[in-house]
Amino acid sequence: MKEYQRKLKGLLRIVFGRSAYVVLFLLIQVGVLFSIVRWLSEYSLYFYAGFILLGGVTCVYIINEKENPSFKLGWVIPILAFPVFGTLFYILTKIDMGSRLITKKADSLIKGSLEYLAPDEGVLEKLAGENEQVGGLAKYICQWGKFPVYKNTSVTYFPSGEKKFERLKEELRQAKEYIFLEYFIVEEGIMWDSILEILEQKAKEGVEVRFMYDGMCSIMLLPYGYPKQMEKKGIRCQAFAPIRPMLSTVHNNRDHRKIVVIDGHTAFTGGVNLADEYINERKRFGYWKDTAVMLKGDGVKSFTVMFLQMWHIFDQGPVAYEKYLGKGRGVSGKVPGGEGYVIPYGDSPLDREPVGKYVYINILNQAKGYVHIMTPYLILDDETLNALIFAAKRGVEVIIIMPHIPDKKYAWYLAHTYYQELIDNGVEIWEFLPGFVHAKVFVSDDDKAVVGTINLDFRSLYHHFECAAYMYKNPAVEDIERDFRETLKKCVKIPRETCMRYPFYQKVIGRALRLIAPMM
Repeated sequence: MKEYQRKLKGLLRIVFGRSAYVVLFLLIQVGVLFSIVRWLSEYSLYFYAGFILLGGVTCVYIINEKENPSFKLGWVIPILAFPVFGTLFYILTKIDMGSRLITKKADSLIKGSLEYLAPDEGVLEKLAGENEQVGGLAKYICQWGKFPVYKNTSVTYFPSGEKKFERLKEELRQAKEYIFLEYFIVEEGIMWDSILEILEQKAKEGVEVRFMYDGMCSIMLLPYGYPKQMEKKGIRCQAFAPIRPMLSTVHNNRDHRKIVVIDGHTAFTGGVNLADEYINERKRFGYWKDTAVMLKGDGVKSFTVMFLQMWHIFDQGPVAYEKYLGKGRGVSGKVPGGEGYVIPYGDSPLDREPVGKYVYINILNQAKGYVHIMTPYLILDDETLNALIFAAKRGVEVIIIMPHIPDKKYAWYLAHTYYQELIDNGVEIWEFLPGFVHAKVFVSDDDKAVVGTINLDFRSLYHHFECAAYMYKNPAVEDIERDFRETLKKCVKIPRETCMRYPFYQKVIGRALRLIAPMM
């Protein structure tokens, strides 16, 4: 009964709330664009011929752009198929002023934070001396992602959302100065209500609490005025890029990060959002398998910067980097369990530098013994697909754990179109029988691992704001590989024959979706 009431409440919120008006106005704009296209195509043969010519010129421009080939194909096909509408839509996305303004603001915030993320050359040299290839990756992330490598950082790995939830509550209760939270999905229920209760109490104690969630939540999960409700509780709150009734590529760049920072000495990230399915208090797709990490030590500084950068993209107040990152802030002394190296890093769709993808490919290219992967989605560009296959062809054990019960059927059909090619070239695909895998994990050769928010799909690798922690020779790597092995015991290996038996309609849908996958 409660589940029915919750769904009914959500449906009514969509139908009668602001979200309905947003969708309505977006549809009106699309309708107007279609009407213009129809009028131009029917009004004069010369107009239509002109657009065919313009479409051809646009295709030549796209082909010569510095862009991933999958994206080029994703635009060229609709432009050739629908010259007028496809060309107009492409031009609209290229001149999108909203996206340009946000990019300019983000660039300014990054420049303002660089002095607090200056790399420790001694650490870089020591890492390069131990492993030249990992040292090269650290230099790449520092130069192009603007995030340095750290020692003196411990990592605690959580093999489930339930374990992360319990530890998160413990750490929040110990906060003395400030708490920063940034999440993609937030939904009222056992998990969020428990955390919110702690946040309210901390705010009463004088702890500064900031909470940011992705604006997509306003469509279905939270009221549009939710930030005002939080402000009344003493919690500073904002929705990142709330959906507005205007056609803009800004709406495509969602904040998919999950970050908690406490007093500059503790940080959390991983796949776990703030909703009950993530701790299996609500069953949606069987058992929900997720992972997270907690960092303590010097590496927390990078997550603090990530949060402040994202917060101030839409907040016009002064950026107080010095207040949270200045001399004497953060960690003092040696951190227990802080062996090895940790690189916390963010990935932004605004700089057109796919750091998350290149980190994954680097792991595949460096691997000697194995690369073990957990991901909920498998929607690959050519570079990532080839890296997976080449690693397997070199004799590296490449195993990917996927969900057996999907959350999105279209994404599942799309993922299945890659199965046969991967399996034929030596990559093993396993599906998690108890339910849905939401973890985003790479672990390799007992010394490298990544845990974060980055899926193996176009949305995470190109369109979303993401984050993760790369670990090298950190004790947590052993825990991550142990969890992978335990999870594998609950999986079934997908043979080539199974791929051959997928329903014909599923194969057709999956193959058709691959044409537009970069835009999804």
